[in-house]
Amino acid sequence: MAFWDRLRELGLRVDGFRTERGSVDVSSQFTRVTTTVVFSGGGEEGRGEDVTYNAEDHEWFPEPDASAASSLAALSSALDGVTLFRGEPKMAVSANYRRWALESAGLDLALRQNGLSLGAAVGREYGSVRFVVSTREDAFAWLAHAPELELKLDPANEWDRPFMERLAATGRVRVLDLKAYYTGTAVDVDPDPELYRNVVELFPEAVIEDSLLDGECGEAVRGQEARLSFDAPIHSVADVQALSVEPGWLNIKPSRFGTIQRLLECIEHCDARGIRMYGGGQFELGVGRHQIQALASLFYPDGPNDVAPSD
Repeated sequence: MAFWDRLRELGLRVDGFRTERGSVDVSSQFTRVTTTVVFSGGGEEGRGEDVTYNAEDHEWFPEPDASAASSLAALSSALDGVTLFRGEPKMAVSANYRRWALESAGLDLALRQNGLSLGAAVGREYGSVRFVVSTREDAFAWLAHAPELELKLDPANEWDRPFMERLAATGRVRVLDLKAYYTGTAVDVDPDPELYRNVVELFPEAVIEDSLLDGECGEAVRGQEARLSFDAPIHSVADVQALSVEPGWLNIKPSRFGTIQRLLECIEHCDARGIRMYGGGQFELGVGRHQIQALASLFYPDGPNDVAPSD
């Protein structure tokens, strides 16, 4: 039975809804803001976290009326008609992030009301989660403090070959995220064929995430399909199928999918096609972090999961 089919008819009662805002000052230029949504009913509460990145998009939040929903599938259908933002969000993908917050809160509530863990509901066992530390800071400082860490790094065009050789010599780099599909963000990287060639040559065992597939950059990663992974372009099975290559890996960020159904369909597609998975984080401040860790534990515990404990 498909995972969504195991969940869709879970009984649900929604009596109330509220939001809780969280924030952390990351620097003088950036405050991370997220909104936790809370559905309540039957003496229980279910939570989900909206990881929309632009702080101003958290100033207004919808108040969905889910009182008529008697199952998880009915709640999801009811959310189809909810206006998620007043006006257009700063980033189009934020609509998925907000929808996921609502859906995951509904799932949390349904599981609690039925006395189930997610693992019991979908028929999977929890496993110990292997995780990497994703950092844009000094990787060598991290390893000096904890040599056993595994790393997920974002190569920059300023990385010269000697620096990359030093990184490769640590033997601790598991994922290199080339970020070719980000535009208008603080983490944009202009695709550079020389950087791509060095990544391929110097890190022969590392997963290569979000590489450009066209032009000289595409030539540099040709033949590396078994270790290519994608993240930013993926919001559904259709997006995976639309790639010009079948990747060996996929970075699963649940909030990118918007709905529980789309997320679980993609996980099942990867399982069927032999595409390995690992979880991705999005600077969650609260319950969202625990939820992505639980999903990693159930579906891809052995992957290089970017779901490190907040501590």
